[in-house]
Amino acid sequence: MDIARSLMFVPGHRAKMVDKAGGLGTLDLAMFDIEDGVPPAEKDTARALLGAKLPTMTAARPRRFVRVNAVKSDRFARDVAAVVVPGVEGLALPKVESADEVRDAERDVAERERETGAKGTTFIVAIESAIGLLRAYEIAAASPRVMGLMFGAEDFANDLGLPTDRRGAARELAQARAQIVFAATAAHVQSYDGVWPEIADLDGLRRDSVQSRELGFTGKTLIHPGQIETINAVFTPSDADVDLARKVVAAFEEAVRRGEGAIAFGGQLIDLPIVERARRVIALYEATR
Repeated sequence: MDIARSLMFVPGHRAKMVDKAGGLGTLDLAMFDIEDGVPPAEKDTARALLGAKLPTMTAARPRRFVRVNAVKSDRFARDVAAVVVPGVEGLALPKVESADEVRDAERDVAERERETGAKGTTFIVAIESAIGLLRAYEIAAASPRVMGLMFGAEDFANDLGLPTDRRGAARELAQARAQIVFAATAAHVQSYDGVWPEIADLDGLRRDSVQSRELGFTGKTLIHPGQIETINAVFTPSDADVDLARKVVAAFEEAVRRGEGAIAFGGQLIDLPIVERARRVIALYEATR
């Protein structure tokens, strides 16, 4: 199972931060940034730095992605030329609003892979506007390179005209987040929730992460290494969850051998959809070991 619970943005022009993130074995995926986290005057620095460092990174974790500039921007081609090299595993495509943008990125990346020998570059596609959300399924299904959809909460809030200090429903944006999950699930890709911006508020991070998981997200983006442990814990089934799942699967399989299609277990009717969920819990747990 190809999973990413924790996905951290890392400024691509800061060599020490790039090196540190590349060595974080507890982090599932590092997104080295050339987009919003890098000032315009430093983008060439980020391209050169990442183009040089990515081929030297060989650890299994974290996975190595680069958040490039928008496909429609005049910076995208330079980003692809610099960072689609051996060692990069994927690109995060920001502010995507149509399936054509994904297909354009696919074409450009395939051409660059042929030039450099890079292989299997996958995409995490960010939904950051109302029109992007309305087209989210088409975007997620546009290419087999798409690994997941990512919610860009701050840009989305800006598109909606929300205030600087978002509170209550404006902060949670639960309806939009749920639609991201629905679109990703329908396209059989993963879904990643937006960041919790208050670095010191780990209780708030946990609450927000639990809500993300309950909405159906498979992982969450972050901005500080101190957030990794909390996010990984929330998006990993607990020992109790796994124990229950194994008991449900075992009881159901025994019932099937007796010719039964549903059973009573712990006071609850258990049938195939519940068993399939239990099997996914077990698979996710084992993938994180």
